[in-house]
Formats: sequence, C-alpha cells, structure tokens
Amino acid sequence: MQRSALALALLGASAGAIKVDFTSDDSIKAGASTIAYGLVKYYNGNETGQVPGTLPQPYYWWETGAVFATLIDYWAQTGDNTYNALTSQGLLFQVGEGDDFLPANETLHEANDDQGVWALAALAAAENGLAGSQPSWQELAKNVFNEFVTRWDPKCGGGLRWQIAAFNAGYDYKNSAANGVFFDLAARLFQQTNNNTYSQWATKIFEWEQKAGLISDSYQVFDGVMVESCSNVDKMQTSMSTALFLDGSAVMYNATSSSDWKTRVDGLVKDVQATFVKDGVLYESACEEKALCTVDQQSFKSFLIRSLKATMQQAPYTAATIQPLLQSTAQAAARGCSGSVDKKDFAGQPGTACGFSWVGSNAFDGKVGVGEQMNALSALTALLSKASRSQVFPSNSTSSAGPSQPSKTSGSGTPSVSPKSPGNKVAANLLTAFAVFGGVVYGLC
Repeated sequence: MQRSALALALLGASAGAIKVDFTSDDSIKAGASTIAYGLVKYYNGNETGQVPGTLPQPYYWWETGAVFATLIDYWAQTGDNTYNALTSQGLLFQVGEGDDFLPANETLHEANDDQGVWALAALAAAENGLAGSQPSWQELAKNVFNEFVTRWDPKCGGGLRWQIAAFNAGYDYKNSAANGVFFDLAARLFQQTNNNTYSQWATKIFEWEQKAGLISDSYQVFDGVMVESCSNVDKMQTSMSTALFLDGSAVMYNATSSSDWKTRVDGLVKDVQATFVKDGVLYESACEEKALCTVDQQSFKSFLIRSLKATMQQAPYTAATIQPLLQSTAQAAARGCSGSVDKKDFAGQPGTACGFSWVGSNAFDGKVGVGEQMNALSALTALLSKASRSQVFPSNSTSSAGPSQPSKTSGSGTPSVSPKSPGNKVAANLLTAFAVFGGVVYGLC
C-alpha cells in the first residue's frame, strides 16, 4: 500500500514516537497520517485473494464498517484521499444482494447494530461526497433505515431487538446500540432530505428509549433490556451508545432549533462529562479501569470523539465545553502512540503503535489493535477545524422525496440464511469479544 505524502514526511523527520505540535494543523495532519497508516495495515481486504470489507480475527465484521467511517472522517478533515479507493471498494463489496449491507456471508449472525454501523459509514460517504457508489451512498443508508422500520417490534412498547434472526442469542434483548444506529440514521437522513418521516422516527426512537428506561432522566444511556420482563434494565453504559444518541440529538437540534432537542443535547453532554471522563480525558468507564475491555469495546471511544466533534458543529454553543476535552484527549492519545511491539501485532511505522488507555501515565499502555488506532486517529482529527458532513447536504435541504423503497427487494427485512464455508462457520461460532452482565451476552456482533 502506498504511504501518503504526510506520513512519509513525518517518517523522514522522525522515526519513532509521534510528535505533534498542537498549534499547527499541518503537524496534527502529519501525526494523524502516521496513525491512519498504522490502522490500515491491519486491513488486508484490498490484497489479492482477500475479501474486501473484512478484517482478520479477532475482529468482527461490524468493525470494518467502523474503520471505513473513521477513514472517511480522516479524509474529510485532512484532505488526504490515500485510503478512499479501498474504503469505497470495501463498502461496496459488502452491500449484499439487497443493497442493504446484508451480505450472504454475514446473515447467520449479523445483528441490527452491525448493519447500522455499515449504513452510517455509507451515510458518511454521502455526506462527504465520496465517489463510487451506484445506487448512491444515501440510497444504501435509506434501504437499511427502511428495513429497521419493518423490524420495529411491539414487545416492550417498541424498539429494535439486538439480533435480526430469531435463532441468534440476543434476539430477546433490545439494546441501545441497535436503536442508537437507527436513531442516528433517522436524524441524519432528516437533515439531508428535510422529509418529516425521518424526523418522526427520530423522535419516536428517542422517546421509546426514555419510556423503556434505557435513557434516564439524567440522560444516562443504558445498555438494554430483556423482552420477557421489559423492566430489568442492564445499566452498563458504553461510550458508543451515548455517542449515537448525542450525534443524532445534535443533528435534530441543528435541523429544527427545537428546545426539546437542545435539552437532550445538553443532558447527554453532561453525562459524557460525568461518565466517560477521567483525569480530563475520555475513557471507557465500563471496563477500562480494570483492563477488562473486549475487542469491540476498545473501539468505542472513536465513536464518542467523532460524535463530540460533530456536536460542536451542529450545536456550536457546546464548543466551550467540548473543545477543551477534545484537546486534552488528543494530547494524551498522541503521547500514547509510542509503542514498539512485534510486527505481527503492529505493522505500522515502528515506535508509533497507539495504546488504549489515555488516563494517568501519559505513556503507551501495551495494548494495540484496530480500536486503539481508530481512537487515536479520531482524537487527532477532531482538533482540525474543517467541518464535515456539510459539503453535500446542508441542513436546509429542500428535497421532499419520501423514504425510498429498497432498490432491490429484501422481503420483510429478515435476512436470508446462506451457507458459509467451514472456516467461516467456525469463526462465526467463536465468541471472541463479549461481556456477561446479569446472564446476558452483550456486544456488537
């Protein structure tokens, strides 16, 4: 893979730990370029004989969609299009026969939140004008939204179940991650199209989360609830779920100027400060302090950082609160990108592997992987002043077209079950990233 000019320039200037002058956009971009290179070295889907849009074990399919969304944001903030081609290729390879991110090799175990993460990546591609999709990136996201509508379930008064297929463990669980991607899709499609159907769904989803006890009066976003009781809420909080509801709420505030949405933005920002900040930097409160984060959870801070950056753009009055937090987080993240590890664990520039925890030591913590690189990349690019999402679809869009029908028939939204290769069957049955709370398995897979 070809190195970007920014990464090569930094390599020539200094081998080893990333050095960033945070008063200089050029320096921030150079540091981000090195981190992006280290991230993409985990991905081999663009190589001969590999499957585009997939990461190797132990990473689940959904996380590749998150990587692509992160790379789109990196391009939007820096102007470096080095990874645009592989991003487009990977996204399009995984759209599936229904143009809805239900590819045959994932239907046995794909969950609603998995599908939604890919749809949000497509939406980011649309918002930033990424070339290369027919049907359009927006149409792909709309197709997923339409399928989510068909899966809205009467148990517990509404909401999406975690799993799509009834035979999967977790089908009897309704979680904030699945409903959060649905909510964020609805909000951003409303901003893009000005169609009130999307606005109505955004409001409906948020209000259901509140009625179900998954968003508290103080705007804590809890993990989920089992459908047989509809009352035993698991109160674990993850930064990803909070990020999804914050992002969508900020979009709705920007699009409507509603005091209700401002109240929700303010409450969610306040909860971020109370729950996901320690020693002035972001951290994953459910698992980071005791080093218990799963592979999935190790990527969640990237979602929160990008959501906070977007919130400042959608609701500029929040910048006074959010900007100092992003600044201190980025500085800590850069200091943690100083790891020297075995090449089999990190194939980026030697001495620049990014760690996971940014609290306390100001040093590399020894943990490396896709999530760690995503988090650090999002942290640095969040400091760049360029706005994202506004290049193609301004908030005052005048389109009156209604929610589209899927461009290819996908039935009721229930995925068809296609056979996998023996190797993939084994991989699908391995629970490599999960946490058990109250007898329920949680995650994004």
